[in-house]
Amino acid sequence: MNSDKEHKDKVGAGRPPSAFARMERVPPLLMLLYLGMIGITVLFAILMVMYVRTRIFSGIPTGLHPFPRYFSISTIVLLVSSYTLSQARRLYQQDDVTNLARCLGATLILGLTFAGLQVLGWHDLMTQRVLFTGEASGTYVYIISALHVAHLLGGVLFLTVLSLRTLHASRDGVRTLVFIRNPYRRLQLRMVSIYWHFIDGLWVLLFAMFLFLY
Repeated sequence: MNSDKEHKDKVGAGRPPSAFARMERVPPLLMLLYLGMIGITVLFAILMVMYVRTRIFSGIPTGLHPFPRYFSISTIVLLVSSYTLSQARRLYQQDDVTNLARCLGATLILGLTFAGLQVLGWHDLMTQRVLFTGEASGTYVYIISALHVAHLLGGVLFLTVLSLRTLHASRDGVRTLVFIRNPYRRLQLRMVSIYWHFIDGLWVLLFAMFLFLY
């Protein structure tokens, strides 16, 4: 009784954990992912500011060339991929590894489709005589889009590995049980979901910027 009372009377007892205490509970791999996302955000923020500044001071009127339709189509594809991946957590919680493998596979295919559509968008730019070595604002469109695709492909690589492991586990009851009970697999699924939605949201911002300033 006395020991319980003394514990409750300790300074800070019953208070919510501090920010540092919460950070200590974050898995190291997840913390590295968050730090990487901060770095990516800073990189694209700088590029976006430079693009806007260059576009405004170029003196070229907006709407001079039609906006590449493949950029618009790729945006829809990426949003759909984000939706399919959002179902992964529910399927994992339901121990439905078979449909989880299909969900990850569909997201993977949509991600690769997005990358292919971006390449077609670059071809549209070249058709309109908006070349990489031409007007500086056009160069930024290529650089920003290509860097985004490169970061997306990093997620595609991680998603490919996780999809293959999930597919392998779905073919046997014992492997399925081990897969579902493995906290590392749960962490991997959480990390790829966070990163994918982040890349998706980043492209939506970039697309909006291109749409209004192109």
